[in-house]
Formats: sequence, C-alpha cells, structure tokens
Amino acid sequence: MNFLKRLFAPVDMTEGSPVKQILIFTIPMLLGNIAQQLYNTVDSIIVGRYVGDNALAAVGSAGPVLNLMFVLFMGISVGASIMVSQYYGARQRENLSRSIGSCITLTGIASVIIMIVGPLITRPLLELLGTPESIIDWCTSYLIIIFLGMSGGGYYNILSGVLRGLGDSVSALVYLLVATGVNIVLDWLFVARFGMGVPGVALATIIAQFISAYLAIRKLTKMTDYFDLKKEYLRPEKTFSGQLIRLGLPSGITQAIFSMSMIVVQSLTNTFGEQYIAANVIVMRIDGFVMLPAFSFGTAMTTYAGQNIGARKLDRVTEGAKKGTLAAMGISAVLTALILLVGRSIMGIFTSTQELIEMSYHMMSIIAVGYIAMEVTQCLSGIMRGAGDTVTPMWMSLITSVVIRVPLAYGLVYLTKTPELPTGDCYMMQWSMLITWLIGAFLTFILYRIGKWKKMAVV
Repeated sequence: MNFLKRLFAPVDMTEGSPVKQILIFTIPMLLGNIAQQLYNTVDSIIVGRYVGDNALAAVGSAGPVLNLMFVLFMGISVGASIMVSQYYGARQRENLSRSIGSCITLTGIASVIIMIVGPLITRPLLELLGTPESIIDWCTSYLIIIFLGMSGGGYYNILSGVLRGLGDSVSALVYLLVATGVNIVLDWLFVARFGMGVPGVALATIIAQFISAYLAIRKLTKMTDYFDLKKEYLRPEKTFSGQLIRLGLPSGITQAIFSMSMIVVQSLTNTFGEQYIAANVIVMRIDGFVMLPAFSFGTAMTTYAGQNIGARKLDRVTEGAKKGTLAAMGISAVLTALILLVGRSIMGIFTSTQELIEMSYHMMSIIAVGYIAMEVTQCLSGIMRGAGDTVTPMWMSLITSVVIRVPLAYGLVYLTKTPELPTGDCYMMQWSMLITWLIGAFLTFILYRIGKWKKMAVV
C-alpha cells in the first residue's frame, strides 16, 4: 500500500541523481505517450483494414487541421506545467493552488471557443487545402465530431500538465492506459461491428478522452497534501492568468506555427494523390512512436528545470540537461535502428497493399537519422521552457517550420519536376524534413549555450 502511495505521489526532482530522476519521471510518461499514440494508430489500422485506403487517407489528412485547433490547450498545458513545477519546487502552496485553479477555468473557456469555431471552419479549410473529393466528406465528419467533444481531450492534456509539473507522471499514464483500452474496444465495435466508418472512429476517441479527463480531475481533488482546490481558486486572477498566458502563449504559437506549416505542406502532399497521402499517413503514425522519446524527455526536462529553478539549483539544471540529452539520443538511436530493420513488417499492419508498404518504408528510411537530432532540439528546448523562457523555442519553431521547411519542400519538389514526374519527386518532402531537423538541432544547441533562459524564472 505504501509502495502504491509513493508511486502515485509527486516526485521531488531537486534532490538525488539528476539523470536518475529524469529517467524515473520520463519512463511512465514515455509509456503514456505510447498509449496516446495508439489512439491515432488504432484509428488508422481499423479504418485501413475495415473501410479501405481512402478512409485511412481521410483520417490522416484531418490531422493538421485538428492540431491547429488544439493549440489553445497545448499552450495552457505547457504554461501550467512550468508554473506548477516552479511553485512546487519553491514550496509556495498558495500560489500553487491559485495557478492550478486558473488552469482549470481557462481550459473550460478554450473548450467553448473550439467547440464553436471548429465545426464552422472545417469544410472551408479542407477545401482550401485541396483535399481530394474522394475523402473530403469523411475528413469533415471526423473533424466535426472531434471538435464537438474537444473538452475531454483538452482537460486531460491540461490536467496531465499539472500532474507532470508536480512530478507525477504515473497517474497520467494509468488514466491514459484506461482511455486507450476503451478507445481500442470502441473503435472495433463502432467500425468493424456497427459499420459506422470514419465517424465511428471519432466518436470512440472523444468518449475515451472524457474518461481520462474525469480520472485526472478526480486525482487532483484528492491531492490536498500539496495544494487546495477550492471554489474561490477557480476564479481567474490577473496575476496567475497573466503568467499562464505569458508562459503558454509562445508554446501555443509554436504549435500553431508548426500546424500551419503542416497544413501548407499538406496542400503540397495532396498534389501527389491518394496513394502518397495514404503512405504518408502510415509514416506519420510510425513517426509518432519514434518521436516519443524526444517529446517525453523534452517534457521531463521542463519539469526538472522548473523544479530546480524554483529551488535555486542552477548547477543541477545544467548537469541534467547534458546527461538527459545524451540518454535520450541513445534511446532514439536504438529505436531508429529497429524501425529500419523491421519497418516493412510494421507498415504491413496498416495495409496489405505492397506498393504502399514499399513507398512508406522508403519515406521512413530517408528521415531516420533526423530522429536523433530531434532529441537535442526537444531536450534543450524543454530546459529553456522549464526555466520560463518559452519565447526562444517559439522563434526556433518559426525559423525551422516556416522559414526553412516550407520553402525547402516546395523548392525541392519544383526542381525535380520532369515529363515523367510532372508533380515532382514526392520523396523530396522527406528530404526537406530531414534537413530541417538537422538545422533545428544545431540552432537550438547554440541558443541553449548562449544561456538567456537562465534569467527567465517565474519564482
């Protein structure tokens, strides 16, 4: 019983071995991210197997639009994690309580905005992107259902950010595993048994997300040893709401920039036809798993840096940044090698079409080395965010995603146009991604070394 209590309790990352604390925090979060990635992956497998390749393309094409509308929650989540980790590290109970209350209220406001705006812009945006007629109706229905149920996923992500800021990555993992199991069962039930098609996948997803959100809020109401979740703390206060927006807005803008660039690139992707779109969906699903160590370590670095900055232990921050980044690069190298060795078998899970399998494997082999570079970008950006500097990573995203990636993708495709390839070489899309990741890692390392982030603490 005591073991379980310690397992689900907040972790103090200001003491002990830095790399050990980072790994202890990262592993449950990595498992949780794997479970979350299963949401989209199972969706793709179910529709690809039971509905067809066009349905697979439809679910994948909806991704960039969905991510664009989700940026409000992403920003609040990052801001919440930074504020909570620093106040927890500084042992400021009152400020911790008020910051958590502000997060809960702002999430509700963001949910209402997206539930109204999302369904209104879905179809026009898909048409603007040149989504093929064969899949646009499925894309539209999928997105509208997700947007109408957005509050479940939004609250889970924000409340998970609060739990991570407290050093509790295990609870979020358990709730996500429960929701993922529900999602898998409902996917099969709605699509394979009831024949609901793409809308059935969306409905299964939002039901599972509401369950995970409920479990997270129930957990927070019981954590009275660390903060108070009283009614008066739910009223947004200027100080805490302002801090949350200041910290979260750059991260939200970062995600918006990334999503917008993905939408622009998706427009180019659509010119290569349904088969390339379907292959790209397969690559994105596998890419999502290979990226998980980078995102998990990056989030762990944010909490680690936040707690230690709050406790005024800058030496631990720099030591953890170095050792944590090296550990992340090693794990990513192993995963990348495994993907290259057994990639075709993994891609065969999504489709039985051999041409799609070969196309997606070739795409993945191009970008493989870039995953190691992404560890550097995510880990060092996580350190900067945890210290309170969310603006520098925002500018990095702007430079890499917009200034470099978009022109590079369009330029390389244009330069490869021939009579045999009138739309250009589709694999230039992956080459542009690889080059962008390598440049991003180099620039992030330089900005980390300059050290502006050391002067940006909230506490």
